[in-house]
Amino acid sequence: MPEDHRHCVVCGKAIEQDKYFCSPSCEDIFKKQRKRMARSRLIMMLIFVALFVLILFSV
Repeated sequence: MPEDHRHCVVCGKAIEQDKYFCSPSCEDIFKKQRKRMARSRLIMMLIFVALFVLILFSV
């Protein structure tokens, strides 16, 4: 039976139970992806607010 393990959240390689990433490069990739997602969410929220304001004042 295989030992308890988890998989790297970026590349899926089997790693030790107490780790999330298999290497520093996978950790960097994850951080960049998370930063990009946060930026995308912020842009979407700003677009929704701008559209709401336009609709509100166009009536």
